Amino acid sequence: MPTYKEIQSVLLDRIKSGEWKPGMLMPPEAELAGEFGTTRVTVNRAMQALAEDGFVERRRKAGTRVVRRMTRDAHVRIRIVRDEIEQSGRRYSYLLVSRGVERPPQAIQAELGLAAETGALHVMCLHFADGKPFQLENRWISLDVVPQAADERFETVSPNEWLLQTVPYSNAEHVFRAAGASPQETEHLDLGPNEPVFIIERTTWLEGQTVTHVRLSHPADGFRIVTRD
Repeated sequence: MPTYKEIQSVLLDRIKSGEWKPGMLMPPEAELAGEFGTTRVTVNRAMQALAEDGFVERRRKAGTRVVRRMTRDAHVRIRIVRDEIEQSGRRYSYLLVSRGVERPPQAIQAELGLAAETGALHVMCLHFADGKPFQLENRWISLDVVPQAADERFETVSPNEWLLQTVPYSNAEHVFRAAGASPQETEHLDLGPNEPVFIIERTTWLEGQTVTHVRLSHPADGFRIVTRD
């Protein structure tokens, strides 16, 4: 029979690969015991180890779920942009601008922790609120950490939404700043000459490995961030 550590490793692989998505209710211990040909006690130890490491949340009579985020001390919540727009009472729409595997610029390469010749998935897309550009999402995804992203076209679902629904993360870093719009931002956000943008740069990690780095650009006029503890 497998040890609880071996079962823990298999279950963790299912979480990291996205087979078991964030928020998903995991199979009952009895079902997993049958799958692995072991006792419920052994499965229980494996599940408890995952809970202690922050990968799952166990609740009596409610079962065990994959956590949406492995730590709970951040004051800036990563939100699905579609939900943010729709909850404000505006109509959401989405446009994929470009998608491809490319060798990142040196700064992005360092953020993703990639070797010099390693490619990453580069996706650029637009989020609209009531038909007006709300956010330009310029994202790099590590295919070493999230290989399943290579099969996603992102034609109807944004990488922001797909990642939050598919891939757990343990840490996130946010940088907030205002800047003059680049020519690319001016074009896609439909800005006038010399108009500023508000930028959020975010990097997320899973157990020390970089999942993604993204630059989120918004028309500065009317954009705001609200946090609540």
